Amino acid sequence: MDTRWNSDVIVVGGGVIGLTTALALADGGSRVRVWTREPVERTTSAVAGALWWPYHIEPEASARAWALSSLEVYERLAARPAQTGVRLVEGVLGETDPAEVEAWAAGRLTGLHRSTAQEYGAGTGVRLRLPLIDMTVFLPWLRQRLLLAGGTVEERTVADLAEAEASVVVNCTGLGARELAADALVRPVRGQLVVVENPGLDTWLVSTGPDGEMAYLFPHAGRLLLGGTAQDGNWSLEPDPEVAEAIVRRCAALRPEVAGARILEHRVGLRPVRDAVRLERAELPDGRPVVHHSGPGGGGAPGGGGGGGVAPALVGAAASG
Repeated sequence: MDTRWNSDVIVVGGGVIGLTTALALADGGSRVRVWTREPVERTTSAVAGALWWPYHIEPEASARAWALSSLEVYERLAARPAQTGVRLVEGVLGETDPAEVEAWAAGRLTGLHRSTAQEYGAGTGVRLRLPLIDMTVFLPWLRQRLLLAGGTVEERTVADLAEAEASVVVNCTGLGARELAADALVRPVRGQLVVVENPGLDTWLVSTGPDGEMAYLFPHAGRLLLGGTAQDGNWSLEPDPEVAEAIVRRCAALRPEVAGARILEHRVGLRPVRDAVRLERAELPDGRPVVHHSGPGGGGAPGGGGGGGVAPALVGAAASG
């Protein structure tokens, strides 16, 4: 086994996957640098809602295992919400059968039960307590935690992964993997949300209407995040006013107090999706190992649990030879 990885690693990509992977490696004794094109506050991860759940990520069995692994981490972080941005919050997942959730979560989810008509009148759902992450707090906390572990974060644009002068390179570039890793299978799934003043909601809600359109309401400090969309293959980062109006309308149909709430901000992000997550060890032209992690979709941000669960797997993949 090539042990050079234990001393020098560059992680390319400064979103939640890149930072979490870098932190896992730093905590394991590696000297780690993160190269990121954008400040962490402007990465795709910063747009996330972000509710813990294995959403829009394949293969399903692996995604659920990663999610449960990361759940343990988020539960610990929720003990310090002011510092980490992680809270455990009650809410309802619409159009979900409790038996289906229990089949893979095996008693790990607190308070899981079939929702009542008062909790969710639009159909069948489950009520449970899940980690809800404020990304405006969580991403800076991750960066600071990495720095305290001895890692560094550098803003720079990378045209070729071979530019990374390290024993091991870890590719966490999201959609950038299309060019940097010649991965034509990773594609954007556009998400748009509307940030409004919170009219007093303290629980979250995710619902899918009969037309297949999604609606979610995520309460954070002083604001409420309304969503959302999942537009496959759409590269636009510009907020669409008609889409925004439809989002507010769908959310207000579920929670009437949202109607008329003052709009604070519009956000758009491109989820990096593949038919199956690419998590594998390869080699650069000069023989150095490179670990690719592409296509986590909605599981790349904490909403899918991908960050905390995938990072240990990346460490093992980088070390194997």
